Amino acid sequence: MTIDPEHQSRERKDLAEALKSLRLAAGLSGERLAIRCNMSQAKISRIETGRTLPSTIDVERITAALLIPEEVAKELLGLARRANVDYASWRAYARVGLYRKQSELRALETSSRVMRHFLPAVPTGLLHVEKYAEHTLSRTVPGDPARDVARAVRARMERQDVLNDRSRTFTFLMTEQAVRWRRASPHVMAAQSAHMAEVARKPNVEIAIIPQSIEVPAIPLNVFVIYDDRLVTVELFSGEVVLRDPRDITQHLDLFDLFLSHSLTGEEAISFLHEASDDFMQQRD
Repeated sequence: MTIDPEHQSRERKDLAEALKSLRLAAGLSGERLAIRCNMSQAKISRIETGRTLPSTIDVERITAALLIPEEVAKELLGLARRANVDYASWRAYARVGLYRKQSELRALETSSRVMRHFLPAVPTGLLHVEKYAEHTLSRTVPGDPARDVARAVRARMERQDVLNDRSRTFTFLMTEQAVRWRRASPHVMAAQSAHMAEVARKPNVEIAIIPQSIEVPAIPLNVFVIYDDRLVTVELFSGEVVLRDPRDITQHLDLFDLFLSHSLTGEEAISFLHEASDDFMQQRD
């Protein structure tokens, strides 16, 4: 998936201008439209000036209030859906420093109350021990961009302080593969599994594991994180997609609940992680 940031910026501007033009053509003031849409007049103003990106639901309410023809409404909804998707490549992050990505994540985490991580391939950085973080942040193939690993690792370790904030809740849902994939030496992998078992005992943290022996009626295609009910980030090999459309968020919430319903939780998950740690310890040379 590739999204041209300049093209996306133009689409967002076009959406704002189109909504304003349609309101003016309908002969409505911003205040009157706000009443019809059950929105604040300030929000209508922010949408029309491009300061607030409207969701698809916002656009549906506005076009319905303005009695917009169906074909025009469909075009605007399509524009809104595209505008509510962001894409950033890892190469772009590497150019400015991967540690900056850690700062972005920290800002997201400190502005959210409920975070749900779906991790089919690898534990998230919030759960890493330092040596494991070094391996996951290092280059893997020649096409990977160069990066300041040491600085990114320090930033990742600092992010983990948020786990001690009991006003925030975290659910880390992993597949067995994510736990057992040999990304580092057996010693490091053993430490990583034991650390996750320890973190799982925090009162505001739940770690859940989907065993390979369980039949699950869905396929774990991507790592994704849901921040409250306002946005979803989806990781690709080449970069990260951010989704803000309420329908996309609902779909990922439903998927998360489905996978969670087939997982080990609580003491069962903690026991699984301790067993994984013991298995790695036995593999040491």
